Amino acid sequence: MRLVVVGGVAGGMSAAARARRLSEDADIIVLERGGEVSFANCGLPYFVGGEIQDEAQLLVQTPAGLRASLGIDVRVNTDVVALDPSARTLTISDENGRSQLTYDHLILSPGASAIRPPLAGLDSPRVHTLRTVPDAVALKAATRGAATAVVLGAGFIGLEAAEALQARGIRTSVVELAPHVLPPLEAEMAQLVRDELLRLGIDVRDGVSATSVEKGAQNDVVILSDGTRISADIIVLSVGVRPDTLLWEQAGVSCERGAILTDEMGHTSVEGIWAVGDATASADLVTGARRPVALAGPANRAGRLVADAIMGRRGHALPSLAGTAIVRVGELTVALTGANRRALDDAGLEYHTVHLHPLNHAGYFPGASQIHLLLHFGSDGRVLGAQAIGNDGVDKRIDVLSVAIKAGFTVRDLVDLDLAYSPPYGSAKDPVNMAGMMACNVLDGTLTLWHASDIDDVLATALVLDVRSAAEVAEGSLPGVLNIPHTELRDRMGEVREAADGRPVRVLCASGVRSYLAQRQLVHAGFDAANLSGGMLTLIAGLGARASQLITTN
Repeated sequence: MRLVVVGGVAGGMSAAARARRLSEDADIIVLERGGEVSFANCGLPYFVGGEIQDEAQLLVQTPAGLRASLGIDVRVNTDVVALDPSARTLTISDENGRSQLTYDHLILSPGASAIRPPLAGLDSPRVHTLRTVPDAVALKAATRGAATAVVLGAGFIGLEAAEALQARGIRTSVVELAPHVLPPLEAEMAQLVRDELLRLGIDVRDGVSATSVEKGAQNDVVILSDGTRISADIIVLSVGVRPDTLLWEQAGVSCERGAILTDEMGHTSVEGIWAVGDATASADLVTGARRPVALAGPANRAGRLVADAIMGRRGHALPSLAGTAIVRVGELTVALTGANRRALDDAGLEYHTVHLHPLNHAGYFPGASQIHLLLHFGSDGRVLGAQAIGNDGVDKRIDVLSVAIKAGFTVRDLVDLDLAYSPPYGSAKDPVNMAGMMACNVLDGTLTLWHASDIDDVLATALVLDVRSAAEVAEGSLPGVLNIPHTELRDRMGEVREAADGRPVRVLCASGVRSYLAQRQLVHAGFDAANLSGGMLTLIAGLGARASQLITTN
């Protein structure tokens, strides 16, 4: 049996290696368009920035090594130019010209290619992408002597590239068409990332697009849709990727919006052809929507499962994906899993959202820092999505919540999770437990929330009660608030009743803890009271640029 794999790196090489482990008799051939068949593409920005010093560290396996250890025929710099599914043949092009190759089973793992928008000037030699090892080598070489850089696109790779360039002493600007950086994040979470980018000295231009690149002798100029002109010795194009599937679609492989469709075992619409990785459409674990998920972990696992199916070991089906992802931005770790508001709204799902700001470990142990945690959950309590940002401890909380989504847990299950606790590592009530408790309070009516998005309606129709100390309020609060510290509220309830004059009361504090205590007192006293989710920390982030206009100081 001959198995041909088109495309290496994560999915393709995982499939080829698994197939060999299951069969010594199979003739396994891997065709790779580029010069490296197995490399750490997630490490490319760190090579540019200098944290990874040696280019060789990016190479996970070499053709020679794969031949020696697994007996796989790996052919790099080999492009597939045609597919004849009826004859089960591929036409390939390499240094020796064109030839044909037959197969019994074909695994497509072509990955995705960088999107190049139709902008004048993108053919400038100063424009770089960051998808391959040669890309990274070229970009790192370009940093020598460069003073300015512009990164087009503020997704995960774009921000990693921007930080790498800034770390090399290059004045870097990031341009993002979406309203905020890291578009999968909710706006109030993305604002924290934006603030960190500014702290690093990176210029952030969000909500605008590049319209053209003017090529010059000394440097280029990136022109933005708002008329801004930014000088650039380096331009990094990172506006997204699209599945590299045109050839396969033309040959009759069914695709949807450019992504290859497969059944639950990874088989395409064409007999004998399978597909894995960034070029395939994966089912979303929360909403069921099908979309490409350009992540190395799912690609590796899919490669293994497809190889099992081909070799007659019918294992479990390709899983739906939560899209769990993580990125470092300066001193922050930013992570997310599951669905965001946009995906939930598009799917027509009803949901609630809570914000909390717990410490990463016991507050009395030195070095505790804050985690900003957001949780989406359904009216039935099912965990739908989560996002977290902080200096430490973010990764393990998001991983726990990813498992919760996979397992179909409700927020009540989060309360009962038995998570490791020791003062240097966590708290007796872990942030995940706390998120579950808060969510349960919302579901059973103990806690009623208002959100940053409600600000205009709240200011127009309600009494805003700020239960922080007078000193905290003096440093910044909403206009027209009534300030009564939460420890004094029981004795001053009459002041609230007089000020409210029949209106609902909307309570806030710094993070939402003290105002929750106040909200419960107000409810018991007969008020229509709601607590600001995440307190002033989330409100300021949610307001973004508007915060400086709305927050007043004394």
